[in-house]
Amino acid sequence: MTSTNKRKSDTGTDLAPSEVTPNPATVAADQAANEAAPQEVNLQIHLRKIPLLANLSDEDMQQVKANLRIRQFAKREVVLQKGAPGDSLLFLLTGSLQVIDVTEDGRAIGLRLLQPGDFFGEIAVINGSVRSASVVALTPVLVALLPRSIALHLFSHAPSVASHMLRFLAEKVQRDSEFRSLLSIHNTSRRIYTFLNLMKEKKEGDVEVVENLPTHQDIANMINTSRETVTRALLALTQAGIIQKGTHKITIIKPDELQKLIQG
Repeated sequence: MTSTNKRKSDTGTDLAPSEVTPNPATVAADQAANEAAPQEVNLQIHLRKIPLLANLSDEDMQQVKANLRIRQFAKREVVLQKGAPGDSLLFLLTGSLQVIDVTEDGRAIGLRLLQPGDFFGEIAVINGSVRSASVVALTPVLVALLPRSIALHLFSHAPSVASHMLRFLAEKVQRDSEFRSLLSIHNTSRRIYTFLNLMKEKKEGDVEVVENLPTHQDIANMINTSRETVTRALLALTQAGIIQKGTHKITIIKPDELQKLIQG
């Protein structure tokens, strides 16, 4: 593992190309800050663990590694700015991001959350257009940027990438439709309950869990309500024994009861 000095860019911190380890299976990444030398960072990124890139040919993977740039962003820093050129496809390596749009009156509306392994910025890359939304770091993050020309080559010449992208876009259309339906619910508490239902994942033993839970303010931004309203609704669910709150995690103890509340 190699320690190198960071270089400041206009947004975030670029990591020099020399930080990419010339290993046929991996490229720079696993963040490990050094308190004694804050200007240094150790990285170890496994590109095969990124779902979109997992089944690339060795030749295509070499091309990706030769052109990939790694950048760090601090919490609340803007990773992508709405209206900026769509010159790269981005991958979230560590941390958590939120896709947001800003209304005419200046309110930030959260659109979706991104977790490690997710890619974003694909629409502007495909269309050759500007970014249609902004992306903000909810935590300190590491992001990898792949130039548009390389991403387009993968979309058209790598079958595994093309197949993954088709499934992703279909799921995105469905998810966006569900989210629009959520925002049309007039009852604020039901919006919050429906949001939890959309965010949940089934774990081992059919346990329903919402992991990497956003802050109450971030949830409020996403569903157009106040932080206080989110806090009250989650507290009511906890007191009723319907959910159990942990650190950045909610376990749905009584999913049937939650469904009854969603249905009003």
